[in-house]
Amino acid sequence: MQDGAEEIKEIITEDLWGSIKDFLDLGFHIGTGDKSIDLTIGLLLLLTVTIVVTKFLLKWLRLIFTRKMEQEDKHKFTSVFKFINYVIYLIAVLVTLSAAGVDITLVITASAALFVGLGLALQELFKDILGGIFIIVDKSLQVGDVVEVDGKVGKVFEIKLRTTRAITRDDKVLILPNHKFISDIVYNYTQNHRTTREKVTVGVAYGSDVDLVTKILEEVANTQKQVLKNPKPFVLFEDFGDSALVFSIYFFTNDTFRDPRIKSEMRYKINTKFKENNVSIPFPQRDIHIIQPKQ
Repeated sequence: MQDGAEEIKEIITEDLWGSIKDFLDLGFHIGTGDKSIDLTIGLLLLLTVTIVVTKFLLKWLRLIFTRKMEQEDKHKFTSVFKFINYVIYLIAVLVTLSAAGVDITLVITASAALFVGLGLALQELFKDILGGIFIIVDKSLQVGDVVEVDGKVGKVFEIKLRTTRAITRDDKVLILPNHKFISDIVYNYTQNHRTTREKVTVGVAYGSDVDLVTKILEEVANTQKQVLKNPKPFVLFEDFGDSALVFSIYFFTNDTFRDPRIKSEMRYKINTKFKENNVSIPFPQRDIHIIQPKQ
């Protein structure tokens, strides 16, 4: 019985495994010794399995990484994972060539120099892509947000991996590199909520009825369509200016992007109401004293 078991083991070890090994060793064999190149079926199968497993692993990681994202954001990561795929394929090919006996030292050296040059040339591009990934992941910026960058105000309508696009108040497209959102100071007017507080400031002549001025400003704000009734608008007596008493009417609106038009309409109404109630808006004045030299 023991002899039979030993015979079966010998058949499996020598005949079956030997046949498989011989099959896997089939291929191209060039040269001898240390400088030989052996490109075999086994090596190609290993390369194929490595690529297939890597592909499924990256797909699984992408599903886990983007499972809580909206469909539009998921599509933006497709190009990132494709780039990672290409890098891994390149590494797998180089490892396979090295295993086959090909000296890849020169290839690696040349590739390193090439990648350093590309890295320096594409530094801003990589920063933009990294900024785009941060924006999508942490939701620091969303379509519809009103932002101010370098003194320019725009309403975001598209977020890509490299750039963010916004429409300005004069209907021009503002293309913002994404690295600005991680390296520069950016004001997001609507990140917390869509309601923002705005103000219109006006000066009235000294001696004016301040209660009447307050009443007019509140009335203008309460009759303006885009101004919210809650929270209520309110007036502050800001300062005793050089030539005027300075008042500000503070109000809340859900239309921050159009607030210059809202303020303009309110100024028209304030000017009309002041004229009707004999409230004057002064202009700067200076008293000049001329001193005659003594004779």
